[in-house]
Amino acid sequence: MLSHLRAYYNKNFSEEKYWLFLKRLDAICGMHIEFRVSETPVFLPSTLMQAMVEAGREIILQLVNNRDYHGKAAQAIPAEFNVPNETPHPLFVAVDFGIVQVPEGGYAPRLIELQGFPTLFAFQPVQSVLFKEVFGLPAECRFLLGGRDFEQYLLLFRAAVLGEHEPEHVVLMELDPEKQKTRPDFLLTEHFCGIRTVNIRDVVKQGRSLFYHRDGKLTPIRRIYNRAIADELVRSGAELPFSFRDELAVEWAGHPNWFFRISKFSLPYIRHATVPRTFFLHEMSTPPDDLENWVLKPLFSFAGSGVIVSPAREQLDAVPAEQRQHYVLQEKVEYGSFIETPYGGTKAEVRIMFIWNDELTPVANLVRLGRGKMMGVGHNKNMPWVGSSAGFYVPSET
Repeated sequence: MLSHLRAYYNKNFSEEKYWLFLKRLDAICGMHIEFRVSETPVFLPSTLMQAMVEAGREIILQLVNNRDYHGKAAQAIPAEFNVPNETPHPLFVAVDFGIVQVPEGGYAPRLIELQGFPTLFAFQPVQSVLFKEVFGLPAECRFLLGGRDFEQYLLLFRAAVLGEHEPEHVVLMELDPEKQKTRPDFLLTEHFCGIRTVNIRDVVKQGRSLFYHRDGKLTPIRRIYNRAIADELVRSGAELPFSFRDELAVEWAGHPNWFFRISKFSLPYIRHATVPRTFFLHEMSTPPDDLENWVLKPLFSFAGSGVIVSPAREQLDAVPAEQRQHYVLQEKVEYGSFIETPYGGTKAEVRIMFIWNDELTPVANLVRLGRGKMMGVGHNKNMPWVGSSAGFYVPSET
């Protein structure tokens, strides 16, 4: 949208630079990136970036400070994943906005989803740094929020992950981490924080304490940076060495209950100008006549799994009565195809990433580019100039 930067980038782009960018990204992560990384970042007006930051902050606080909502959201937490000693607010939050063209001209954000769960907090800043370095972006282009530089960001991230513990007693916990597409983020988290990634299957429970094997030694776990997704644990049928309901002698770097409390379940309760109309499926006696303008979403799927764009009436009717409370119907957001690429106009979804240590703090952004019906990197395969990307803005731009 910043036309001078878009023109500069497109003019100076080359396939050689792109392959160098991918090669360096693989080298820094210590493995090949399996998901698609786009050929281009996005250049956003600072006013639009600030609008997303403020909207994200307002939405998060609206939910966290609403006692009535907390009572309703308690029903969203499955009994087997209801973790004791819940914190008063989430530690990590990500808020996703689609960018739309508005009738009066210009562009505006529309809320797509949100999650009280850590996303690519280690990988994304590295990807953004490499975009800037390899493609020679002007020095004034920024991707971090709040005026921070990279080292200041890492201090904030490390504090959130480690708390007051030594790295050897903090673990990143995931189900079969070596099989996850987000493994590059795990490896970078290990590098930045000095912790290890642990397969949840391999954790050892003794009484109320948890342990992991580190360099041949059974080592106490004092704090868990949890990346294990509940629906994946259920779908895999994994037998876990502990129950999430146990009164464990551990801290959570991101209490797991917030995965449910701030999620697609929240959408029907949010009152904000950026939020499209959203309804629980079981509360709708009659579906809207224009289903082509709606999206059916399961509440706790991840990475777009189970989402149906423009569902048919038969697809709504096929959801069993006992499962309808676990689905929402959301008014479709028509993304603007505003990014000029050699393959035509491309759409963007921007994730604003927050860390809440002492205060709710916007720290970075993540962008997904696409030309298909859905924006996840898994839904835009075999297309050039789409995929994982980064958003840059110029603070002094007017």
